[in-house]
Amino acid sequence: MCATCGCGDETGTRITVPHEHPHDHEHPHTHQHEHTHEHPHDHEHPHTHEHATETVTLEQKVLAKNDLTAERNRGWLAGRGVLALNVMSSPGSGKTTLLERTIADIGGQRRVSVVEGDQETMLDANRIKATGCAVVQVNTGAGCHLDAEMMRDALTALDPEPNSLLFIENVGNLVCPALFDLGEKSRVVVISVTEGTDKPLKYPHMFAAANLVIVNKADLLPYVDFDVDLCTKYARSVNPDLQMITLSATTGQGIRQWYDWIAKQ
Repeated sequence: MCATCGCGDETGTRITVPHEHPHDHEHPHTHQHEHTHEHPHDHEHPHTHEHATETVTLEQKVLAKNDLTAERNRGWLAGRGVLALNVMSSPGSGKTTLLERTIADIGGQRRVSVVEGDQETMLDANRIKATGCAVVQVNTGAGCHLDAEMMRDALTALDPEPNSLLFIENVGNLVCPALFDLGEKSRVVVISVTEGTDKPLKYPHMFAAANLVIVNKADLLPYVDFDVDLCTKYARSVNPDLQMITLSATTGQGIRQWYDWIAKQ
């Protein structure tokens, strides 16, 4: 159990570099934790505050360890002149499509590599690999986010070129990834117009931690109930310094703003 966010056991993490030939890695991660309590609980155990204190202490230790590894990652990346951008979103926002288009458009100007985070499969990594970009897949198993140790292992496997651009496509989740520094330079949150205007209010920690919010699928605005101005207002109520870009990764509408933002980083 992840102490900070309550997600499942993350011991099943796998780092995979896509190859031309298939690998059938079957890792049956069966966690049979049968917690059968035969004795009745009559709510006569006043341990609530004690357990809460222990949980907070454990969370602090987990995050402190993660932050130390993240700083080491950051130093490793900076020493090689690698610009690392942590791209986060809920599932289906269009992160992978955005990265595919970005690699196609700017990959000729600067070397690009990608760390792909998903609970299972190599579907997104294979899409990125098809662009000709170097990529490693991190499968987190039951875990709902990447952490700094996973990032360290991914960097070892990927070995991005000096003075290159590195995208980290985090696990699709607007909660847990906000807690874990990976050593990135900046954080990008992608939301789509199909998700609802109120996302910044529902998931404030994610938007407070972001440097840039991309409102994707702008080509669908005429067909959905989404207010870009109101969403921007909500986002900046959480993070006044937040930069906002509205674009369509499918049509290319507004995409130049995204490339200009990357260049300024």
